Amino acid sequence: MKKNYLKLVVTSSLLSLVVACSEEDPVVEYVTVVETVTETVTQTETVVVDPYADSTLEGTISENKTLDASKIWLLKGRVAVENGVTLTIPAGTIIKAASGTGADASTLIIARGATLVADGTAEAPIVMTSVSDNIEVGGTYPSSGPALNVDTRGLWGGLLVLGNAPCSLSNDVTELQIEGIPTSDTNGLYGGSDAEDSSGSLQYISIRHGGAEIGEGNEINGLTLGGVGSGTTINHIEVLGNVDDGIEFFGGTVNATNLLVWGQGDDAIDIDQAYAGTIDGALVVLTAASDHGFEIDGPEGSSTGRFVLKNATVIGATDDCDAEGVDGEMADFRKGATGDVLNVLFKDFSGGKDVELDASADATTYTAGTLTFENIDVMHPLDDSGAVCSDVETLDKIFDDKSDESTFEADASTFAEIVTEQQEGNGLADDSIFSWTFYKR
Repeated sequence: MKKNYLKLVVTSSLLSLVVACSEEDPVVEYVTVVETVTETVTQTETVVVDPYADSTLEGTISENKTLDASKIWLLKGRVAVENGVTLTIPAGTIIKAASGTGADASTLIIARGATLVADGTAEAPIVMTSVSDNIEVGGTYPSSGPALNVDTRGLWGGLLVLGNAPCSLSNDVTELQIEGIPTSDTNGLYGGSDAEDSSGSLQYISIRHGGAEIGEGNEINGLTLGGVGSGTTINHIEVLGNVDDGIEFFGGTVNATNLLVWGQGDDAIDIDQAYAGTIDGALVVLTAASDHGFEIDGPEGSSTGRFVLKNATVIGATDDCDAEGVDGEMADFRKGATGDVLNVLFKDFSGGKDVELDASADATTYTAGTLTFENIDVMHPLDDSGAVCSDVETLDKIFDDKSDESTFEADASTFAEIVTEQQEGNGLADDSIFSWTFYKR
């Protein structure tokens, strides 16, 4: 009887528990689900590739170097090829100079005793230009055409070749620092006693958009030749759009053939310090920015030299009988210039432009027969109707002795004439020799 009682108690307890639970609110279980989303983020990093990483000319070149014509080369700052070192620039090479003025102007100096072998060809000329030029390897341009033209000047320095040949220098010093290079840089010295000195070979080279200012009123020429000897080869050179002179000869004895200067800011061909070589074949094309076609000075010291300038055509900057620009003279002979000028055609110069003997010293050399003129032609410009411009002048006005101390003006009719078309044997015979140039592009 006792056992049954116990069972009943347990059963009742369990029943009570079940009833109690059923009367309570349901149990709600909250489950927090953490969802992990992995997002792929792509980062784009722009890497600047230096196109001149392995084709930059900078500082001093102290061992022999040959450029690779399959690359564009960067000329960065003042670069000098040292004495005893040879720089070889193969045909078709393009060199672009970094911008800069003053001491930072990009300039290539071939120092005395150094050698430049830069032999381009008519099919593959060497081009020295600005980094702003869009010319490409092989000398081609994009379909849009060249980004720069003849009126783009002063974007870099220029090319200077210096040698050991004689120069007539003030106080009869035997060497001098070339203009445009700081005196602290001894690679800028030129002059000596070796008339047959060789600085190498320059052929089929186009020098463009140079003449950066290195000091107030002091710019670099397109091509500067200081004391360069007759052992050097120079032919087929083009200089266009230079701020200062196109090509300047400081003494020396080097011969140069087939030179083209277009749109320079000062003189096209400048001779100084008793240069004693021959320039045979030249085409000068002046623009509104240009000064003289030729500016020719005599010796500065006691030593003398005598140049020859022949077979040249100089085209003036005249538009419908009006002179373009401020100056644009034919030629100026100064400081007792000594040399022989023959077979030259001056074409399309408006009235008032002349060939002048600048002062007494030049009247003296002309009278002495150490400055001579032969077979000089003048072709007057035409107006829009094809008639000769009305303000052009006679020979005795075009050939002007400023000192009035010689018979230069009266003699003009014996060595010069006015023509209506180019005569055989006068001026540059055939300008197709410059078919490779930017000018003829």
